[in-house]
Amino acid sequence: MQRVLPLLLFALTTLLCTSTRAADIRELEERVKKLEERLAALEARSAPTSQPGQAPREIIDAAIRKARQRMAQDSKKYTREQLREAEQLYQVANHNWRSPEAQESLKKMVEKYPDVNRTGCAILYLGQMSEGAEREKHLKEAIEKYSDCFYGNGVQVGAFARWLLGAYYQENNQPEKAKPLLDELLKDYPNAIGHHGELLSKAVGELSPTPQPSQ
Repeated sequence: MQRVLPLLLFALTTLLCTSTRAADIRELEERVKKLEERLAALEARSAPTSQPGQAPREIIDAAIRKARQRMAQDSKKYTREQLREAEQLYQVANHNWRSPEAQESLKKMVEKYPDVNRTGCAILYLGQMSEGAEREKHLKEAIEKYSDCFYGNGVQVGAFARWLLGAYYQENNQPEKAKPLLDELLKDYPNAIGHHGELLSKAVGELSPTPQPSQ
């Protein structure tokens, strides 16, 4: 499922780059409509329904719409071939984030497509796969440069990176660093969701206010 949704969304955004002739536009609209219907059906089947802290369906749907809008912005600056290359670079890294090939692919992706939505996802994912100072570094970069990026399921990079970095600081007995991040999450991203459809604002209470003791 995690691989199907990105492929559908990538197809959706690249379709927007095709010819602007009237007949082609009508055909494009039909193809986009079918893709959206398929995507909605997949999301409905995969979304959790009754877990504690679960976001209402309307909030999840609104987040997914924002994700599609952000992805569509890429087609205004890049060609279909460029977006396909960006996706391929992401997938090379996605197979094994710690390999030299992944590191080189990610570096090339950031250099060639620094403002593509998918690059924000890559930086955040790299932060999740890292530990210690590297984890902190990548999550900070995701917050500072890619907060407006989205995963196809509606997870916003800026919100989720603040949650992860706040959790990292709490786990390492640095609540003074965690607090401003979690405050920003609650203030600026009140409806932000995680990858399982959970409201991140509800999960903040699991981290605050007492940090975990060192082991």
